[in-house]
Amino acid sequence: MKRFAYFSILVLTLAVIAPRLHAGDHQPLPHGVSLVASTIPANGDVNPYGLSVEPVTSGNLTAGHLLVSNFNNGQNLQGTGTTIMDIAPNGTVIQFAQIDPANLPGPCPGGVGLTTALNVLRNGWVIVGSLPTTDGMSDTAQAGCLLVLNNVGSVVETFSGSLINGPWDSALADSGNTSALFVSNVLNGTVAGGGNIVNQGTVIRIDLVSSTTQMPEIESITVIGSGFAERTDPAALVIGPTGVGLGSGTLYVADSLENRIGAIANALTRTDSAGRGTLLTAGAFLNDPLGLTVAPNGVILTVNGNNGLGIAITPAGQQVRRVVLDNTGMPPGAGALFGLADVTGTGLYFVDDASNTLNLFQ
Repeated sequence: MKRFAYFSILVLTLAVIAPRLHAGDHQPLPHGVSLVASTIPANGDVNPYGLSVEPVTSGNLTAGHLLVSNFNNGQNLQGTGTTIMDIAPNGTVIQFAQIDPANLPGPCPGGVGLTTALNVLRNGWVIVGSLPTTDGMSDTAQAGCLLVLNNVGSVVETFSGSLINGPWDSALADSGNTSALFVSNVLNGTVAGGGNIVNQGTVIRIDLVSSTTQMPEIESITVIGSGFAERTDPAALVIGPTGVGLGSGTLYVADSLENRIGAIANALTRTDSAGRGTLLTAGAFLNDPLGLTVAPNGVILTVNGNNGLGIAITPAGQQVRRVVLDNTGMPPGAGALFGLADVTGTGLYFVDDASNTLNLFQ
């Protein structure tokens, strides 16, 4: 009965998603799936990575809209994307921000290449990760930073330093004027490793204070996860701990190279590292898990980097459903899926960087 209950809920959360859409294609989407919008801005940035639902109407933010960050520029060079798009559920798209690497209010080693680490605070501040390169190649990747934007899309401050080193994805626990931002980092010793695996990936918790008039201020940074496998990759730039999602005080981590989901207990309060966390699940349907989110019903949703599948996992670690989210390319669906957002009453939003689109399953 428990398995059936989870399965029934997940039918409303995940589905088979359409193949890649090219200009001129007229292939219909599967039943229940709709294309929301293209994520490509006027400057041609591609490779949508980050996805976050806007929780408040403030400035140029609108509650219920979605922000999408682009990792590549118009020449398709990884780690050089500078734009964040605002997309309404009806498909209306405007550019929320285009960030100038030469005019930042604080340090961001290497410049700007916007990652999957994208969150919006309830009081209107936007925080996005940067893992920049100069030429799209991993040997030029630098530590980057977290960029803080105001509600009209202007960068107002940066967070950088030794514990922020290649911020790759993030999750937010927001209580209003206080919040906890969980960030996975993939550049600790990675470039120096020259393609060899190094076990230095981390997950940090950044405790913040802010208000509608006070920019986010760091109260503390704590390493709560460490020892994750990571390496540079000629196609993916870098592979390491990617998606993070919080559920009932436990932080779930997509441990990509080890093909597992780790669970870090007491993530909001712990003062030390849990290493790679306890094992939630590994193998089976997993195949290089990348993006990850926790649905409102507590189910952990992740997407594979090697075959475009989406996997649904119970908090007990049971892989209860797998679906094809992207089946294009060679091999099918490889490297297409990152940002996910499950919205109660609406469905599952996801970005597809094979088609540079935002999609929705209802």
